[in-house]
Parts: sequence; structure tokens; C-alpha cells
Amino acid sequence: MRFVRLILIFIASFTAFAAVAATPAADPLQVLRGAVDEVLGIVYSGKTQTQSFSVLVRPVLEKNFSFDLITRRAVGPGWRQFTPAQQAKTTALFTELVIHTYADRFEVGAQPGITYAAPVELSRNKRELPTTIDYAGKKYSVAYRMELVADQWRVCDVIIEGVSMISNYRAQFDPMFQRGGAAEIMRSLEEKITQVSTAK
Repeated sequence: MRFVRLILIFIASFTAFAAVAATPAADPLQVLRGAVDEVLGIVYSGKTQTQSFSVLVRPVLEKNFSFDLITRRAVGPGWRQFTPAQQAKTTALFTELVIHTYADRFEVGAQPGITYAAPVELSRNKRELPTTIDYAGKKYSVAYRMELVADQWRVCDVIIEGVSMISNYRAQFDPMFQRGGAAEIMRSLEEKITQVSTAK
């Protein structure tokens, strides 16, 4: 499941990587497929033996994932009470946590099989792209929510086996915000980043 989450949550899910930069408002399915292929290319290039996977894919993810939108939605209504400086810092911390949590725990294994279903139109600027991941003899359902952001399709949420990444983090952030507002969320993110970094 660790491998699947990585490929999905960082790459495809949330990775239009080089493909996204191609043509404005390109077909979201083409963007997703191109992104996944690019990340898988990095995974099996052999470079991860000498360099951290998170370092290799970070530029691609930051360029093509809407981490600012993901962070705002994960925090929820309380986001409006954050100062601009707190919003910027929280987004940077959350991006760091997500990348390191999955990428630095990644273990290369057999290459997964990925089946893409037809995109589902949620609205004019939103699509859900269902996929099935076949890995190590098991199949996983992963759907990518993509939105047009500045004329580019970008991943804004990943739903693994029916569980939304944004909803999962929202459940963690809500009680934190109730306890101590933005400061408590940032403190918790910093603490988790330290834990992930020392666990590598």
C-alpha cells in the first residue's frame, strides 16, 4: 500500500508533471497519463539509489500539483482566519510533509499496472479520473480529482479506496484548529516533519 500511495498521492494523484506544462487546458487524462509515466520513469531510473526520491520528484510535483489549493481545503473554514504569512507557511509545511511522508518511505518493487477509466465530468473545470492499480497481486481503486487552475489541469485531491486525502487531513486539522488555531496546526506540521525526517 505504501508504493501505491506514493505513486498516487504524489505522482499521478496529486502529478501532471512535465505533461501538464505542455498545452494549456490539455485533456486531463493525457496530462495524468503523461505525469504518471514521467514519475515512474524516475522511480525505475536507478537514480533513487544515490539520491532521495523526494528530491528527484519535488520540482515536478510542486510545479503541477495545486498544493496551495489542497492545503486550504484540508484546513477548511478556519483558513480564512490565518494571516497571509500563516497561510504561506502552512502551505510550505504541508507540502513538505506530504512529499516526505510518502516519497522518503518509498521502496522500489515490481512496476505496477495502471488501468485508466473514462474521466467523469464534475463541472466545466473539474474532472475525476478513476484508475485501478494492480500491484503485487492486489488491485487498488484510486481516483484523481483534477481542476483547471490558471488554464492548466492540476491534481487537487486523490481518493484511495474511497478515502479522500483532503478529507483525511481535514479530520486531523479540525481539532487542532479548535485547540490553538493556525499556530497549533503549524506546530503539529513541524513536529510531524521532524518525525518523518528522523525516521528515514
